[in-house]
Formats: sequence, structure tokens, C-alpha cells
Amino acid sequence: MDLRAPIDLPEGIDFTHPSTFDDGIPHDLFAELRRSAPVWWNPQRRGAAGYQDDGFWVVSTHDLVQEVSRSDGVFSSWENTALVRNEDDCPRAQVEAGRLTLLNKDGPEHATLRRIITRGFTPRAINGLRDALRVRAEDIARTAATLGHGNFVEQAACELPLQAIADLLGIPQEDRRKIFDWSNTMTSRDDPDVVDDPLVAVREVMEYAHAMATDRRARPADDIVTKLVQAQISDGSLTPEEFAHFVILLIVAGSETTRNSITQGVMAFVDNPEQWELYKRERPATAVDEIIRWASPVLSFQRTATCDTELGGQHIRKGDRVVMLYASANYDEQVFDDPRRFDITRSPNPHLSFGGTGVHYCVGANLARLEVDLMFNAIADHLPDISVLGPPVRMHSGWLNSIKALPVDYGSCPVAH
Repeated sequence: MDLRAPIDLPEGIDFTHPSTFDDGIPHDLFAELRRSAPVWWNPQRRGAAGYQDDGFWVVSTHDLVQEVSRSDGVFSSWENTALVRNEDDCPRAQVEAGRLTLLNKDGPEHATLRRIITRGFTPRAINGLRDALRVRAEDIARTAATLGHGNFVEQAACELPLQAIADLLGIPQEDRRKIFDWSNTMTSRDDPDVVDDPLVAVREVMEYAHAMATDRRARPADDIVTKLVQAQISDGSLTPEEFAHFVILLIVAGSETTRNSITQGVMAFVDNPEQWELYKRERPATAVDEIIRWASPVLSFQRTATCDTELGGQHIRKGDRVVMLYASANYDEQVFDDPRRFDITRSPNPHLSFGGTGVHYCVGANLARLEVDLMFNAIADHLPDISVLGPPVRMHSGWLNSIKALPVDYGSCPVAH
């Protein structure tokens, strides 16, 4: 089967263009891909999204996304980075600058850098944060209850991830709103509502990170920045630029994706009130992964073939980009029974929201699950009658399933604890 041939999709569709996701995950389009062409050639003009090629392969099924994720020797993050979109016609040097971050490292270099922070994200280490984060989650929910109504994203969803990543990095809590603003700007390149320059935000984070590094060399602390600094001193494994990009990655990954899972979890519960009643009664442990599957906060990442290969019966040439549609794989009918049904008792739930299996599996997955768990327990205890007052305001993005604003009423009867 020639998977470059037309299938029943809108003419000119681009599965990395923000307009494809204006109304959220395009489930019908993804289903058509999975049914007709699980590895499909998506043409794109040269220079679009920053890449000087004629397009990319779209991989939409659960098994094939996993295959790409596991085959790190065949599919490279480093070559064109994992991000599917840059500015149109941006200089190649700007694309290659992304190679400094862990997300875009391959092979032994990736493993070496990852080991620096892995111990801080083990199940045991994250469980040690549970009590402190539970207190924070309850304080966030109680505070929201006093407001009556407002933007759930800024008032509640963003707070626990921000506070947690600030503590882990060693950033003062009074600076956490800087993290929020920087993260929003760096991930909102295609959003016309965001007027700040993402490259300026990157420079500001780098300057902030270097200032923290100078401080930790003089005054080591029990935080990730100190671990990164000590790695620089002990074996030179991090250049100053890599150190700063490490901080950027942790800021974005530690705040953006989890807050979107929390926001879209609330949307799902409001749309499925019987699930909310079940959650409030039973608090099933399976709810966390269903919320994250449903949200699919990262729509896609890409890899680049390092050699000629075959994927799903399709010949892939060396140098071809391959885009993994996590938000499609998470709704694959061959893996999930009735995948468009929000079911907090779903088990097993092998979603790929943390990047699938393989070396790039999200190092912060344990922390994200804990934050979602604690936040929804706090919402159920203190905001049991939360309701949505209007449609969400979505970020215009082709790779993040991000909500900028969600107007809510927090309910009039918070439970006292």
C-alpha cells in the first residue's frame, strides 16, 4: 500500500499545524489515520515550521508510536530535535540550538545527563514529597473556594506544579510566577495572543539559571540546581549552555503538562458528572492515568530516521522526519475499549502521555502522577461542586494540548477538613 496516496482527510491537512487543534484533539481525523494509513506522508512546504524538507511521516497507532519510541538507535531526537514546530523559515542554527537540552539528546550522552537528576525523581523520592505537596494542594483548593469563581488555570491548576518544581529546583516560591510567565511564553510561539518573544524568555531563564548556579557553588543546597552544578564541577558533564537548557526543560516540563492534565481533568469530570460522583465516593487509584490519557497534554514529538528502515510496512528514508501522535495513540481502539469514553476505573491503561517506552520516557512521570492525584483529592474535598461557566480558551499550538483559561464557579459548599 502506498501510504503517500490520498485518504479521506481534508485537503492540505497538516498534523503539526495549530489550526488542526483549534477545537481540541481531532478524534475523527486521527481515527481515519489509524484505520487507513497508520504511517502517512504529510506534505509540507520547505521552510514551514523551520524544516527544509518536503514533509514528514505521521505515526498514529499505539504500537507504532511505541516502536519509534523504543528504536532510539534508528530514530534520533538530536538530528532535528523532538519539537515539531519552529518559526517558519527560521535559521537552521535556531533549530540546532535545541540540541543542548536533554529532550534532544541521543544514546550515551542522553543517559549520562539523565542520571544526574534521576535519583530525585524515583518513586521513593517522590513519595517523600507526598505530605508536603498534600498540604500545598489543600491550601490551593481552599484558597480557590474563597474566590467563588475565576480562571481555574491561573488560580488552581498551575499552582501545585509550579510550587513543586520551584521547590525541586530551589527557586524561591515568590519567583514561581516568573516560571509561569516564562513557560507560557516559551511554549506559545504560534499563539497570536502572546506578544512576548519566546527567545527573550529563553534568555531570561538562562540568565536566572546562571545566577542560581553561581549561588549554589558558594552555598550548596538540597535541590536539583545544586546537583547540576556539582555535575559540572566533578566531571564537566554539563557545559554552561547545557546547564541552562536543563533548567529550561525542567521548568516547562514540570509545570506546563501537569497543569493541563489537571485543567482538562476538571473539564472531563464536569462533562461526565457520574464519573465525578464516583470519584468523590471512591477515589479510585486508576483515575490519575485516565485523566492524563484523556488530556494527552503533549500532542506529538518527532524523531528523524538515522538510516533507511521500515515502519508499519512503509519504507522510511534516512533523514525523514517521523511525527509520533501521542494524542492519537492514546485513543487507539485496538488498545483502549471505547477510548472516547472517560472512565476513571479503566485498567489497564497503557497510555503514552509520558512519551511511550524507551530512553525518553518522562523522568518526571512519578511527580506528575502524584500532583494530579493530590490535586483532585483536594478538589473533591474542598471544591466538590465545581462547575464550568464557559468554553475553555485554548492555546494556539500544534504540539501542546494546552488550555490558557477555564472560567469556573468553585461552588458554594466547600467541605471543611
